[in-house]
Amino acid sequence: MNLPTDFLNKMQTLLQEEYPHFLNSYQQDRVYGLRVNPIKIDKDTFEQLSPFELQPIPWAKEGFYYNKQQRPGKHPYHEAGLYYIQEPSAMAVVELLNPQPGENILDLCAAPGGKSTQIAAKLNQQGFLLSNEIHTGRAKILSQNVERMGIQNAVVSNESPAHLAELFPQYFDRILVDAPCSGEGMFRKDEQARQEWTPQRVLQCAQRQLEILNHAAQMLRPGGCLVYSTCTFSPEENEHTIQQFLTTHQAFYLEKPYFFPGFDTGKPEWILDGTEDLKNTVRLFPHHLQGEGHYIAVLKKDGMTFPSKDNRSPSSKPPKELQDFLTFAKDTLLESPQGNFQLFGDQLYLVPEQMPSFKQFHTIRPGWHLGTLKKNRFEPAHALALSLKPEQVIHHCNLNLQQAIDYLSGNTLSITGEKGWYLVCVDGYSLGWGKVSNQTLKNHYPKGLRWMGVSPSL
Repeated sequence: MNLPTDFLNKMQTLLQEEYPHFLNSYQQDRVYGLRVNPIKIDKDTFEQLSPFELQPIPWAKEGFYYNKQQRPGKHPYHEAGLYYIQEPSAMAVVELLNPQPGENILDLCAAPGGKSTQIAAKLNQQGFLLSNEIHTGRAKILSQNVERMGIQNAVVSNESPAHLAELFPQYFDRILVDAPCSGEGMFRKDEQARQEWTPQRVLQCAQRQLEILNHAAQMLRPGGCLVYSTCTFSPEENEHTIQQFLTTHQAFYLEKPYFFPGFDTGKPEWILDGTEDLKNTVRLFPHHLQGEGHYIAVLKKDGMTFPSKDNRSPSSKPPKELQDFLTFAKDTLLESPQGNFQLFGDQLYLVPEQMPSFKQFHTIRPGWHLGTLKKNRFEPAHALALSLKPEQVIHHCNLNLQQAIDYLSGNTLSITGEKGWYLVCVDGYSLGWGKVSNQTLKNHYPKGLRWMGVSPSL
């Protein structure tokens, strides 16, 4: 593996006698992780169901190491949202954020969605999650992952941190800033990060990170928690950024997190005039644990948490012009969704009640996508299927793994049953929609997601 010379020289200066052990970690195979989605399945049930060789990740309650040869990303359970493929060290960030059901939470730099979906799993469909990504293409990938994991209480936005700060002053209970960085901690798994690294890029990232943190601070309630994380070793982007932030934000202080085995403290000695409280930040090194490089700081804001202004949109029943949706719900669902229904063009969403007005606010996914109003009919969204369970619908069909592969590939299936919409499941977990007519299940799995030429992992 070719590592940048300037990077190696810098790490040798910083790590000193530990440097040979650090360098040796790049000769080792990296580890792979997945995180069980408790919105869909509990950890114990997944362990019994899983065909993969799994080992627990010490710092992540639902996290497991897996054997990369088994390719869980090419299994129907992945498409059913039973788990998220995530780098093991990255799972530590949300564990230290510690979201609680019912809270309002912002993931400010959220794509591709690993940490957002982990936050949502801990919220358990209670509260409000705003997952933001400034780059449109990446925001769309984020939205797809939110959909696959069956999340109902999230809005995916495509905004700048500066604009969000204007819209959400002192609004969130917890904020995650997983900041864009130079990516040094991912060199073992990301060739592009190695190629793009320069000392100048490190300094540019540090400046941008501080700007993002400044905007995040404006959106946190008194008594709230702000977690800053990077996947880099650079002290300019880590301890130095945090020290600069604390110098200019007197209401914030570092909270000492729980240090799991293998976690290191921050390194105040790596920056000029570093203060001792920086040891209350966390460093993850690949030569000390099974995972890549990360840095995490848990920042608390002084003051008592106070009730926010009631910006919630009032709950509503579907308006009469949505009669086609009401008919679908009566014929297909055992219980119709309740909440704040909003139409965006011909797309029907259930918007989280805590979400303020969408005016001057660019969203990719404004809530739980229910479906599309067609001429004289309603077509349910894939997101609706992925957030339902068999016991919540009138009709469902349960496929085995081979049948599920046929379904994911876009094939029609023979089925005995009444006419109508069916929730298609694999081993009891929803995959999508099908519509039965004349003992044939017409496939409604989205064409853009179909397994065309994909070799499954069973």
